[in-house]
Amino acid sequence: MRRRLILLAAAAAPAPALAQAPPAEGPIIVTGRGLAAAPGEAVYDVVEIDRDRLAHSATNRLEDVLRDVPGFQLFRRSDARSANPTSQGATLRALGGNASSRALLLLDGIPQADPFGGWIAWPAFDPRRLGAVRVVRGGGSGANGPGALAGTIELISASAADLEGAAASLSYGSRDALDAYAAIGIPAGGGFVTLSGAFARGDGFIPIVEAQRGPVDRPSPYDQRSVSLRAAAPLAAGVELQASALWFDDQRERGTALSDVSSQGADASLRLVGRRWSALAYVQTRDFSTSFASVNAARTAVTRTSDQYAVPATGLGARGEWRPRLGPAELRLGADWRDTQGRTEELFQFVAGRGTRGRIAGGRTSTLGAFAEAALEDGPLTLTAGGRIDRWTISGGFLRERLLATDALLTDTAFADRAGWEPTGRAGAAWRLGEALTLRSAAYLGWRLPTLNELYRPFRVATDATAANAALPGAPARYRSRRRTARRTRPALRPHPVLEPARRRDRQRHARPGPRHLPRNRLRRRRRTISPTPQP
Repeated sequence: MRRRLILLAAAAAPAPALAQAPPAEGPIIVTGRGLAAAPGEAVYDVVEIDRDRLAHSATNRLEDVLRDVPGFQLFRRSDARSANPTSQGATLRALGGNASSRALLLLDGIPQADPFGGWIAWPAFDPRRLGAVRVVRGGGSGANGPGALAGTIELISASAADLEGAAASLSYGSRDALDAYAAIGIPAGGGFVTLSGAFARGDGFIPIVEAQRGPVDRPSPYDQRSVSLRAAAPLAAGVELQASALWFDDQRERGTALSDVSSQGADASLRLVGRRWSALAYVQTRDFSTSFASVNAARTAVTRTSDQYAVPATGLGARGEWRPRLGPAELRLGADWRDTQGRTEELFQFVAGRGTRGRIAGGRTSTLGAFAEAALEDGPLTLTAGGRIDRWTISGGFLRERLLATDALLTDTAFADRAGWEPTGRAGAAWRLGEALTLRSAAYLGWRLPTLNELYRPFRVATDATAANAALPGAPARYRSRRRTARRTRPALRPHPVLEPARRRDRQRHARPGPRHLPRNRLRRRRRTISPTPQP
């Protein structure tokens, strides 16, 4: 039975700070958020999760809250307390889970997929420090950048008003589970400062059913913590400056000896937000390590099979957007840039508990894109259309393997650099028939680059070996879809749509074709997919 002790309730609820602005423009409210949702977003399938749902989740796990969204799934169904982080990629619209995320996850505009492997570090995102979540199912690679094959998940941090002063909580439960959280939001200099910390640990459960357990099986403990610091302040001429920092540490074990997993990371960003424009710059660091073990048939002995002892990676990026009006239409004009680099360092081919070979592999990817969209609202009718062009590069790829006993070089491969252009677009229309019913139709194209992990790291699971494929793909993975939807609005049921699409036709294309999959529902859909490249 879970027991909850509230240490400190809301102490004060500060009102949003106001910045001085010319009377003709009205007051500037410092919110700590980016630009409001564009009018054209109304034509796509948008699900919103409000502050109340985020602050009162039973598990305090963001991945569990997102299961409210139809079609959301992870590559593995376990949450981030027991699953390997490399199986934590997210997808939408039941597109099929993958180790690399097929949905673009953003925290205050910053992409959160691991720069090396594309998986998501879910323990970094405590839902209690968020103000809202917007999920666009589908929608393609629009103004938010590439990577949105299945859609976009936008996490919006809570402001001081959302946090309602100072609060803390402590929970204790079975399996010696402990969950602690504290946050404070205070006004400062016409803006605000927020600080929050989260900690969770537990002995975990034994991930093997009782009838199949052996002496080597044991609980899978976890120990996770994160800290977030944000500040927002008004500047001259109605401009808001926002600064953010995030740090997390995640330690897990997967139910046997020699199966420990460790993840650490930190983000820092600066963002300027005006009435019709915004500019963002950010930096990310990630590190990851994991050990893989083999269990004999009787489950009486465990042997190490590989030790991925370091996976350092960094991400740099910037984004700018301007929203001028052109007559009755609102435009979205802007550009974004993201650069990722990383490598894996590991030992493999273990004999008598010691690795006999070493491997280092890695590289660099970069995208530079520009986008333009227009939206027109005319009474109950909303129309939107837009496109973007991206220049992508894959460079510096290498794979080196050596024999540890003699330091003899077994593999020393430098992969050829590649580059290309990727045009995408999206368009749609929405017609509100009344307060309770809206008809929508949309078509879009999304894409993403393969991750450094997919390109350069070979690995083995039991007798199955997956070689590095630096030529994956000849062109980026693409996803095309046309969707018609009737949606009935019922506030009590939000965020779930009540009516499913009447007709939908999707297609996912990759450079090398693979098996065709038929969905188990009544929607007419065809996909061409490649075989997934999960982590063991």
